[in-house]
Amino acid sequence: MGSRVDIMAKKKVLIGMSGGVDSTVSALLLKEEGYEVEGVYMKLHSKPGYHEIHQARAQKAADFVGIKLHVLDLQETFKEKVVTPFIETYKAGKTPNPCALCNRNLKFGEMLKFADEIGADYLATGHYIQHDGTYLLQAEDDTKDQSYFLFYIDKAIVPRLLFPLGSRHKKDVKAFAAGIKGLESFASQAESSEICFVETTYTDVLKDYVKVDQPGEVLDAEGNVIGEHKGYMHYTIGKRKGFTVKGAHDPHFVTKIIPEKNQIVVGLKEELECYEVEIKDVNMFDDRTSFDTTVKLRYRTHAVPCHVEIEGNRGRITLKEPVLGVASGQAAVFYDGNKLVGGGWIV
Repeated sequence: MGSRVDIMAKKKVLIGMSGGVDSTVSALLLKEEGYEVEGVYMKLHSKPGYHEIHQARAQKAADFVGIKLHVLDLQETFKEKVVTPFIETYKAGKTPNPCALCNRNLKFGEMLKFADEIGADYLATGHYIQHDGTYLLQAEDDTKDQSYFLFYIDKAIVPRLLFPLGSRHKKDVKAFAAGIKGLESFASQAESSEICFVETTYTDVLKDYVKVDQPGEVLDAEGNVIGEHKGYMHYTIGKRKGFTVKGAHDPHFVTKIIPEKNQIVVGLKEELECYEVEIKDVNMFDDRTSFDTTVKLRYRTHAVPCHVEIEGNRGRITLKEPVLGVASGQAAVFYDGNKLVGGGWIV
């Protein structure tokens, strides 16, 4: 649903190719459906040795499918639009969501501009997601659904998007590739990391730009010094390890980060409970401004019922059940059933 169009009317499609099994199978499916397909590999980050491997895989996939592969060097744009905000968000004591920014600015921004340049009617990716022409819809495979990370894309481009894997399950995609001579290696290769430019931990990336290791004070909710930590950028809301609390018998969790003083506040699990959330830079796929819906406040969580009030580009979410560890900088994404209706950035 939503990933098929009338290919008799318009049929040229540009597909983003990473060298992985998902984009490779997507390209093959589009070609088999009769589309005129061209691929594009985007050089985003500058991780040593990465592109030599993955560009070669993308070229191998394009050769197998029998399509042209373009290469876009977008490293400077990626640094400006994704990496720098990632660093600045951690410096501000918040938790970034770089994939949502990349999707808006690079994968469904710069890549769509290139699709226009080559006269492509549609843009395709190997994302596990669907759409109905107006709204993005969750994927059939809920374990791989990536709709959360696409909440921030421009709603106007939705009709031009194709997601060949939206109605498929990951295990079936891998089995499909494994059964085709020449694609077996794509089915068995390791999955890419969740954040492509983070090889080990996010602090290893930060250390190239800022001083991460700065011992500081751990406070309780009343402001009393009760322990020590190794630098506020090592922590996100809800984290329970990596700091000391004198005389504590129960687990303590990070409830607040005070970057200007290099302090973290910790408390018991119930102190993480949140009922109200403010958001900014709201991106809606329709014009509703006061509504009941469900919201996801992190990727790997279930959606909870809520009421939303939106005014301009800001909004207030009233949760109908408590959520633990809501982190500023993350995305709040609204769902009406399996339909993604919008979202915003948690303040």
